[in-house]
Formats: sequence, C-alpha cells, structure tokens
Amino acid sequence: MNWYLKVLKNYVGFEGRARRTEYWMFVLFNMIASFVLNFIDTLTHFQTHIGGQAFGILGLIYSLAVLLPSLAVAVRRLHDIGKSGWWLLIALIPVVGAIILIVWYCKEGEHQTNEYGEDPKAGIA
Repeated sequence: MNWYLKVLKNYVGFEGRARRTEYWMFVLFNMIASFVLNFIDTLTHFQTHIGGQAFGILGLIYSLAVLLPSLAVAVRRLHDIGKSGWWLLIALIPVVGAIILIVWYCKEGEHQTNEYGEDPKAGIA
C-alpha cells in the first residue's frame, strides 16, 4: 500500500526515476481498485451512458483521479531505464506499442546515475 500512496503523493512528479516495484505495485492496486469500483457500479446500476456505452460513475471518477499519477509513474519508470518520457507515446501504435512498453516496464533499471537522476535502489541491500 505504501508504494501506491508514494505514487499518489508524487502525482505530478514527472522528474526522477521509479523502480519496477513502485510501478507494478501501483498498477496492481490500481487494477484492484478499478475492479472493486466497477463491481459496485454494476451492482448498484450507478452508470451513465456515453455514445451507447455504459460506464460506471465511480470507476470513471477514479480513472480520471489517477490519470496524472499513472502518467507520472510511467514516465519515471521509463527514466529508470534511461529512456525519455516521450517514449510513452509509442503506446499510440496499436498492439506493438503496448507490448514494447510492457517489456520496458519489466526491464531492470540502470544501476548508475543517469541523466534523470540517481539510481532509486542506491543504498538498498
């Protein structure tokens, strides 16, 4: 839970680096929260229809609330492997872009200081 809260506290911090654990724990808690909220939306029929598609109000509000923190931690994760945050735009390429990003997010960060900051694992045994 601390990893999730750490990302939320640094919600517009696009500078620096994020460890794999920080990124993936945020993703895990995000998925759990989204699932629970969508389940509640379905049970309570607390939904809105946009363009013929039903959206749960709670899930939609939550998604908008974590949009900036999600982008920030994704950019910091790319920084950890020595890539610019602009590489996040590769996700606009259908399927291939998402696969490339997932591989990069799973890749171990650089062990030395890079242009984006010090190794977040420095000093951790």
